[in-house]
Amino acid sequence: MTKPRVAILGLGIMGSGMAGRALTAGFPLAVYNRNPEKTAPFAKAGVYVARTPRDAAARADIIISMLADDNASRAVWLDKETGALGAAASGTWLIESSTASIKWIHELAAAAKQKECELLDAPVTGSMPQAAAGELLFLVGGSSEALAAVRPILAVMSRDIVHLGPTGSGATLKLINNFLCGVQAASLAEAMALLNASGLDREKSVAILTTGAPGSPLLKLLTTRAAANDFTPNFLLRLMAKDLSYAREEGQRHNIAMNTATAAIIDFEKAINAGYGEKDLSAIIPALQKP
Repeated sequence: MTKPRVAILGLGIMGSGMAGRALTAGFPLAVYNRNPEKTAPFAKAGVYVARTPRDAAARADIIISMLADDNASRAVWLDKETGALGAAASGTWLIESSTASIKWIHELAAAAKQKECELLDAPVTGSMPQAAAGELLFLVGGSSEALAAVRPILAVMSRDIVHLGPTGSGATLKLINNFLCGVQAASLAEAMALLNASGLDREKSVAILTTGAPGSPLLKLLTTRAAANDFTPNFLLRLMAKDLSYAREEGQRHNIAMNTATAAIIDFEKAINAGYGEKDLSAIIPALQKP
């Protein structure tokens, strides 16, 4: 059977890996990125490089967005002159894989419905290595019919696809997931600051923490990268601050006090103000060290 035409909007840390998987699997592909330099490898591979999101959407049966935040997503989808939704034909499947607020997901779904298109919110867990290897986990909200239609493209990018329920379900679990990760990262950074200030042997102490009850995969990854002084971004630190803010907003909507999210946001904002925002999430550790 002929594979559906796919457009991928956003070629950042995650989107570039996802686009690479679609290309390798032989899907007819169009890509768009605000910074055209990131499209160069795809142009060399014969992929259509769109001038605007609307240009990419005009060539697609499935449109996938992977962007930084609500504002970037809104601009790519709904801009009056260049937005992808303006060129989406009736029946086009839309997939928002950005980590976005639930309010925005519902707004985008309503706009898609007006165009006789259907939106799936399908954010992912995993970071740059998983995107490049096709080992992401998709958390999907929307109809079963829409998921069945787009499953072939999601399958080449993932190790699993979990349908969680109606529109907004995938985005909600992603925020909860990243809330837990962000709080854990902030608490680790505070713990490391106390450990260092106390004069404890860092290597021995970290070994105890990472092999004992607190030793989650995330703690092990962050401490390993910090020990190597390698903060090349797999997940940008500033995006975790954004995700924590979205999670807190959703908690407030349900009258749930997200007190630990607020505390973690303070730590992440301190790190951003100190110049660590464009580094990897693990840079929260040196950012909170006592001068």
